[in-house]
Amino acid sequence: QVQLVESGGGLVQAGGSLRLSCAGSGRSFSNYAMGWFRQAPGKEREFVATISYTGGSLDYSDSVKGRFTISRDNAKNTAYLQMNSLKPDDTADYYCAACRYGLGSKVGRDYNYWGQGTQVTVSS
Repeated sequence: QVQLVESGGGLVQAGGSLRLSCAGSGRSFSNYAMGWFRQAPGKEREFVATISYTGGSLDYSDSVKGRFTISRDNAKNTAYLQMNSLKPDDTADYYCAACRYGLGSKVGRDYNYWGQGTQVTVSS
């Protein structure tokens, strides 16, 4: 079992940057691909980025490609989401999740474990 705790959210102006962290507990963290999802008020949850369990395979949604970078440090049981050139449309609650498939997935139901979320607000 993996427990996940996100941190690093906050309020930032458009064009700014934030780095989200996702700390995992348990020795099995490195066995899971990780993903980031977000949910804006009144909208459905959407995929943001995913990274394979080794960190060798990455994938992003079109809306964040080129601006966000997902990474992980298995020695620290932590995944990251570096967010640059933030836009007001990026405002949402951001969730990290651990995926049963080693290469990751864009589909939320493929993820076994979820964090509680961290709020990101981008002002214009």
